[in-house]
This record gives sequence, C-alpha cells and structure tokens, in this order.
Amino acid sequence: MTSAILLSACAATAPAPIAMGAQDSGKPDLACPLPSNCVSSRGNGNLVPLLYAGTPAQAMALLQATLKTFPEATVVRSEPLALEVIFTTPAGFRDQVDFRIDPQAQRVDFRSRSLFGLFDWGKNRSRMQEFRTRFEQQARL
Repeated sequence: MTSAILLSACAATAPAPIAMGAQDSGKPDLACPLPSNCVSSRGNGNLVPLLYAGTPAQAMALLQATLKTFPEATVVRSEPLALEVIFTTPAGFRDQVDFRIDPQAQRVDFRSRSLFGLFDWGKNRSRMQEFRTRFEQQARL
C-alpha cells in the first residue's frame, strides 16, 4: 500500500527528458535537476569523468563498445561528441544517460537520471560505476 502511494506520487512529478543541445556557458548542461534520481560527473556527485587516450572518434568507439555490453541500453541520439542513451530496467523503468566527449581534456562527462519518479534507489550511481569498470576494461582490449 505504501509503495503504491509512493510510486503514484513519484509518477506525478516525473522529470521530462532534457534536450541534448541544452547549453550552459557554451558547454552541454549535464547538471542534475533532481539529485535524488540523478548522478553526474559534473558537480558534487563524487563521480569522475571517464578518461580516454586518443582521438574523440576513438572515445566514441570506446563508448559504443562499452554500451554493447549493456543489453538494456538503446542509443537514441548520436552526434560526433555526444550520445543520448536510454537504459530500461527489467521492471520497465527508463533512465536517460547523456555522454559528452571533451577532446581538450580527453574525458567523457556524463549524466544518468531517472525518467520516472523522485528517487532511483541508487540505480543510476551503481550503473555508472559499472559502466566505468566496463569502459576501462574495453580501453585495455
């Protein structure tokens, strides 16, 4: 009963997807509008960007290879320096992950946020920690 009430309250306030082209002082906005259901490599979420060696095209190939290890991931938009991906959990919840390649710093910034509800119960954080592990494994191949 309590779960149903909590979920219905969360559903009423679900955040809308943020357009990939949103800008903040000339840089893509990867801020978390609601920290209880979002993590980002920008800000105070204690997650650091993904580091890569090589060209932006090599970074993109590395991102795509890593995403192939996640069957629940679907790329919905791809640009030369950015990806928008939807991860769907077994329960049907959808999370939006935005990746931005920074060629000068040779890093990939990201934001992972729930598209349903006020809380993600740590799923976005754990997913991005696992993504980092797999990304680093792919870089060693």
